[in-house]
Amino acid sequence: MDYTLVLAFIAAFFVGVSKGGIKGINILTVTLLALAYGAKNSTGILLPLLMVGDIMAVIYYKRHTKWKYLVNFLPFMLIGVVIASLVGKDIPETSFKNWMAGIILFSVIFMWFSESTAKKVMPSNRIFSSTIGFAAGFTTMIGNLAGPFANIFFLATRLPKNEIIGTSAWVFFIVNNFKVPFHIFSWQTITWDTLKINLYLIPFVLIGFLVGIKLVSLFSEKLFRRFLLIATAIGAILIFIK
Repeated sequence: MDYTLVLAFIAAFFVGVSKGGIKGINILTVTLLALAYGAKNSTGILLPLLMVGDIMAVIYYKRHTKWKYLVNFLPFMLIGVVIASLVGKDIPETSFKNWMAGIILFSVIFMWFSESTAKKVMPSNRIFSSTIGFAAGFTTMIGNLAGPFANIFFLATRLPKNEIIGTSAWVFFIVNNFKVPFHIFSWQTITWDTLKINLYLIPFVLIGFLVGIKLVSLFSEKLFRRFLLIATAIGAILIFIK
């Protein structure tokens, strides 16, 4: 079997696992698809897979959604998407990745300190929510790498794991749908050819989603938060070396 398809199948499976609730592993999906299809082209292949996972996540976790946090975070994320669609092509990739990874690592260290000292970051704070939201929107358009920033925001809310999953599911459902026209008409990374590839990959998203739900049930609240922090830090390191 062509190694490209193998990488794509594994990536699609991880999409499902992530949408099932195991946040922080999306960086693996991004990396695998970039290796298979190239950095820019892979963004158009990945987006429909994320949207399939989003639909399953909002249906399964809808009762856990906390709308007030979504309202604080989402508008700034949408602004970030628009700005990234306009200027993203002009940013040197290496500089962008290094800055992004550095910010994520700093945020993880800050959140780890907050966790260990029982000090709370206020996600309702406008500066915090606007900065993290904008960064998440910008990075999700450039390389589907909003996960680490979203993790930082939702960890700061101190919500239980299912409410983190349910609220973030709606955030990404809305944002990923918002991104579609930019990928079709501006970047032209979603085409009939990429959609044909998606048809082969969607079953693996479904399988991964079921696995993700099962894995989440095995996590305690404390372990889930620690896993999220560790996965986010690893994601930032992988961005550095990708």
